[in-house]
Amino acid sequence: MKWTTIAGITLWVVLITLYEWPKMNRNQNKEKAAFVILTAMGCLLAILLLFVPNIAGPTQMVTKFFKPLGKVLERNW
Repeated sequence: MKWTTIAGITLWVVLITLYEWPKMNRNQNKEKAAFVILTAMGCLLAILLLFVPNIAGPTQMVTKFFKPLGKVLERNW
């Protein structure tokens, strides 16, 4: 069942790429690189969430990372 979902995610990524890529000019190399990177990250995140649905979100990760720094700053101020 998960493999069919992965195939569906991949199909959507391919369809989005086929739709958007021709709209970009030949000399838009930075935009094309950003498109590829963001699309790949989104695809990998979707597949990762399929296998690990309880993964921490970005807000929780930032909180875990900066919480000790906040405690240090509270003591010094």
